[in-house]
Amino acid sequence: MDPRSLQVIVTVLIAVVALSWLAVHVRVAAALVLLAGGVPLAFLPWLHDLRVPPSLILVVVLPALLYWDSLTTSLREIRASLSMVLLNSLGLVLATAWAVAAVGHALGLSWPAAWILGAILAPTDASAIGRVAARLPRRMTTMLRAESVVSDVTALVVFAVAMAVATHQHAFTWTETLSRFAVSFFGGLAAGLAIAWLAVMARKLARDPLLENGINVVAPFAAFLLAEQLHASGVLAVLACGLTFSHVGPRLASGRTRIQARAFWQLTAFLLSGTLFILVGTQLPHAILGTHHYTLHQALVGIVLVAATTVGIRLTWIFTVTYLTRLLDRSPAGRSRRLPPRQVLVLACSGLRGGTSLAMTLVVTVTTVPGRNLIVVVAFGVILLMLLGHGLTLPTVIRHARLPDTDGENQEELIAERAATEAALAALPGAARRLRCPDHVSDLVRTVHEHQLLALHDAHGPPDGTRAVREVEHTAGQRRHHELLGAALLPYKRAALVRLRDEQVIDDIVLRRVQARIDAEELQLEPAEHEE
Repeated sequence: MDPRSLQVIVTVLIAVVALSWLAVHVRVAAALVLLAGGVPLAFLPWLHDLRVPPSLILVVVLPALLYWDSLTTSLREIRASLSMVLLNSLGLVLATAWAVAAVGHALGLSWPAAWILGAILAPTDASAIGRVAARLPRRMTTMLRAESVVSDVTALVVFAVAMAVATHQHAFTWTETLSRFAVSFFGGLAAGLAIAWLAVMARKLARDPLLENGINVVAPFAAFLLAEQLHASGVLAVLACGLTFSHVGPRLASGRTRIQARAFWQLTAFLLSGTLFILVGTQLPHAILGTHHYTLHQALVGIVLVAATTVGIRLTWIFTVTYLTRLLDRSPAGRSRRLPPRQVLVLACSGLRGGTSLAMTLVVTVTTVPGRNLIVVVAFGVILLMLLGHGLTLPTVIRHARLPDTDGENQEELIAERAATEAALAALPGAARRLRCPDHVSDLVRTVHEHQLLALHDAHGPPDGTRAVREVEHTAGQRRHHELLGAALLPYKRAALVRLRDEQVIDDIVLRRVQARIDAEELQLEPAEHEE
């Protein structure tokens, strides 16, 4: 490997970690710190003329980030808010792209270049909200994340069409554009589902955590590749593949497999997302120096106008669509899901730009699109301005909204814990007979689960009696039987959780949270299964 390449990788990764640490300690959105922190790195000798290949961003970074988002999204909330999600991720994205393109054209960009700028700034990024998202109710968080993921598909299709026209690869026609969008949508969906099915079959045969997670890592890139070969949307293919895995995963994998996968994708998303912000920051000085036909004043005016347009379109769209939907949907279910105006304002103010916008900006930096540098400067400035503005105002808007607490989510979690514990108690006698456990071992396991169930009904959490039980069990020389019996009960706990999820009693997010605790319990019990 070229030593300079290694210098770049090490420098960027150190910057991601250091700036993320700084963001936590100064209590500022990490996206804002990373984006601004990347600017001075451009003056390092080995980063001064850095150019990132577009294929690296579109084929490696985006699929990984979108796959992690789809794995952690709630399908139940997506289905419940499907009309709003589709209206925002399709209609709002196209409206934003058109409005920004109009402003960009007024600034002097050609229409194809202006549409490139519009496509870059059209999709939202729920993860850019950062720690503030933890204060939002689950329904609002899921709506924002679902909108973010699906809006990427729309924006990337618009971006691809605009880039093809701007670089004179294709002439623009409505027929070709609409047909391309249809092929991208349905072809991407089919490719993602096909790869997901093949990966599920392969994982059933693997039955080994490392092999299963190897398949898990390959799946999103295979889905993206297949979709691209079909001239369809690789982003939608990754989304379909990830959502399929998020639904069937609780039935397939062992606790060790899920823990490995969760840790891998969480770390990967953290590093790749941070790298995107850093790399865009490093490109800003070059873009500013390259804007020969525009003054700094024109660029600043453009940033303010485009940012105001982006925010204004979202505010207008969210409130208009919300109240039109209320007029059209007067069913009891629709009434029960209506949000008060203050909570609608939170949704309207949460449209930050992030990973996908940055990825498209990086692609533009290495093209010959006319007005390229102005596009990069305006896109960077708008993303930075929106992160700064929303970072300062969104916490105040959330406080003003008087959001409901998470009692509903906590209640679902209690229901899930109770059902899992009750399933374990019901299966205990049969499992003890099958494993030929001594009576006093099965009595100890029953006592622990009964105490847990009692505490859950009192909503106080697990009892503080586990250590004493283990001491008695260890002194009696029966630890192996105790752990084997405990491990035998875990499949019944998981089956109870999946059943509640399928019956829509609990949410996917609650299922994953409770299942993570069961997975941790499996790891504690697993070593005893291999003792000689």
